[in-house]
Amino acid sequence: MKKNLIVILGPTASGKTSLAVRLAAELGGEIISADSRQVYRGMDIGTGKDLSDFHLEGRVIDCHLIDILDPDQEFNVFEFQKRFYEIFSTLRKKQVLPLLVGGTGLYLESVLTRYFMPNAEPDARLREELAGLAMEELQDILLSMKPQLHNQTDLQDRERLIRKIEIEKARQNPSNHPDRFPQIHAAVFGVYWERAELKKRISARLLQRLEEGMIEEVSRLHDEGVSWGRLESFGLEYRFIARCLQKKITREEMAAGLETAIGQFAKRQMTWFRRMEKKGVSIEWIPGGDYSALRGRVLDALQRYSP
Repeated sequence: MKKNLIVILGPTASGKTSLAVRLAAELGGEIISADSRQVYRGMDIGTGKDLSDFHLEGRVIDCHLIDILDPDQEFNVFEFQKRFYEIFSTLRKKQVLPLLVGGTGLYLESVLTRYFMPNAEPDARLREELAGLAMEELQDILLSMKPQLHNQTDLQDRERLIRKIEIEKARQNPSNHPDRFPQIHAAVFGVYWERAELKKRISARLLQRLEEGMIEEVSRLHDEGVSWGRLESFGLEYRFIARCLQKKITREEMAAGLETAIGQFAKRQMTWFRRMEKKGVSIEWIPGGDYSALRGRVLDALQRYSP
């Protein structure tokens, strides 16, 4: 099948965004971000948006799913998948090549392996019907709908039981069937660095971002009404800096702890990508920073699968 999506993934600090922007500029494509935090406005330095990367030789490369929500709003994999499909379909109608770029493995996997996540809004009528049933009856209903239940703890909590029944009913609704979603035929490329080199890149980038005002960014967000708890929920940079600003840790403890945490996060990202490969997602790994290698393999993939 003809490839209709280019995916460029990699761990934090791998330089995937700058590579993708060059590629999009050359191929006339547009970027769709697969980053769980870059959707938030005002969270620029800490999330590594690197907005200057999207300016290339006097042009601005269009990028989607960046700066679409305020920090107090929620975003999840269901919302990502829904918005991705909408953007993907629009770009394909315009005959524009989409490039999905990011490091949030769950978001990438939801598209590449076609997670089936129906929109299961709370159903007041169903909840009323279930209200008078005993736990054993609710358990029987759920198990009859989904015999292979992975999370057995859902059977032990009444509220979670009812919610799972709602979700399963939505899943069985023909109008939610995954055949309604666009067909994705992706060529997937990963940006890879040796561990020691990636560690150096993480250290250098952290120092640069601190110098660029990352601490001030977190302080400003709090002054604008984002609670400390909400900031800490974003993890990594926001968690450590929020704790530092609250004087729970020193600046030195913040910098050292953050560098370690980012390194651990990068390792978890690579573990997720390897797990995706085991699930059948073919990832072609490109040496970090080698744009010519990436370009050549992307062009080969596009030509090889053209009709």
